[in-house]
Order: sequence, then structure tokens, then C-alpha cells
Amino acid sequence: MTTQRTALVTGANKGIGYAIAAGLGALGWRVGVGARDPERLADAVERLRDGGADAFAVELDVTDDASVAAAAQLLEERGGIDVLINNAGIAGGASQVPTTVDIEAMRAAVETNVFGVVRTTNALLPQLRRATSPRIVNLSSTVGSLAYHASGAPEAGPVLMAYSPTKTYLNAVTLHYVRELEGTGILINNVCPGYVSTDLNGRQGTRTPQEGAAIAITYATIGDDGPTGGYFNDAGPIPW
Repeated sequence: MTTQRTALVTGANKGIGYAIAAGLGALGWRVGVGARDPERLADAVERLRDGGADAFAVELDVTDDASVAAAAQLLEERGGIDVLINNAGIAGGASQVPTTVDIEAMRAAVETNVFGVVRTTNALLPQLRRATSPRIVNLSSTVGSLAYHASGAPEAGPVLMAYSPTKTYLNAVTLHYVRELEGTGILINNVCPGYVSTDLNGRQGTRTPQEGAAIAITYATIGDDGPTGGYFNDAGPIPW
């Protein structure tokens, strides 16, 4: 008999996070739906359940220590998790030209996109260490690639002083986790969903949330012989 696996997806009440939760639910996973807004969270869980997913609500603000601790306790009481998908993120404001960028907007972006990942990951590591095939998937972006920025590649995207560096920072943070957790069986990878049409970019993206979610689902469900410390999009590895 196969034991049902459990994942937590942060920022999962809409967009890519919701599509990841729905995709894992369709594969028979139990999915903790993490989100800050209680009403939007309840609505998302109801819609996922109506679609056949075994979903449950996890009220979670990744920028708040107490909220993350309470979420970890809830998940512990439910038997723990096998996979953590760090999807929650913010764009960092409208004007992101370096010479005029709002420092507070930069600080807020780092707090959610980087510190939020660290805070949530550390709170849930005890559960992941007990899991049979634990995985951590961090939602990064090609705009975080220093190689792309240095070469002027189109994948670097526009000048986004608040947002893009948070993904570069996240990439570095991920590699440090990989080094510390080597040999534990926890596979950690960063994935890029592409330019997805979401509230984050004012619905300007060219991909659907389902298309963007596919790569996160792939690396959440890789076998024990899968990679760790990778940075991927649909085409394969992304240069750091």
C-alpha cells in the first residue's frame, strides 16, 4: 500500500501556487495550502476540494515568525510534510530603476522572497528530515541569473532593482542549504516557471499558471536519484 504524501505550498491561494496545489492534488497528494488572507485561503481550499484535491488550509504569512511557527505546529499535528514548495513572493513595487528605487520596497521584497523562504524552511526542516523522500522546491526566476545579466541575455528581463536581486539572493541561499544538508536525502532545487500571467506582473505574462506550475511539480516529485542544487526551467539548467 502506498502512503499518501503531503506537501505545503506557500502563497497558494491563487496564481502559480494554486496551480501547483491543484496539480499535486490531481496526483493524489495531500496539499497544505499556505496563504495570508483567511477568506481567500478558505475559497482556494474549497475550490481545490471541489476539483477533487485533498487540500487543507494553512494560514501562513512567511514574513511573520509567529505565523510560520503556528503553521509548522499545525502541519506537525497532521503528521508532517514530505515536500515544501516555497512559492510565496512579491514584485517589489512599480518603479525599480536603481537610481530612484524605493529602499523600503527593496527591503520588503527581500523579507518575503528571501527571508520568508529561510524562515519557513527552517521551521519545517525537522519534519522534512523525518520524511522518506523529502524535497524542497524554491520558485526562482531567470531574472536571478547573474550570468544572464552579465551577458545581456534577454532572459535577464528588464531592470527590476527590487525584484530581480531577490532571486539572485535566493539562488545563493539555496546553494548554502544544499551544502549543509548534503547526505540527508533532502533534495533542494530552484525552478523558474517562466513569464506567467499572474497578479505579480499585472497579468502581462504569456504563460498560464498551469504551464508555470509544471516544473515545480516535476521537481517536487523527482525520485531519490534526482538532482539537488539545481536551477532549472522547462528547457533545462539555467546558468547561475
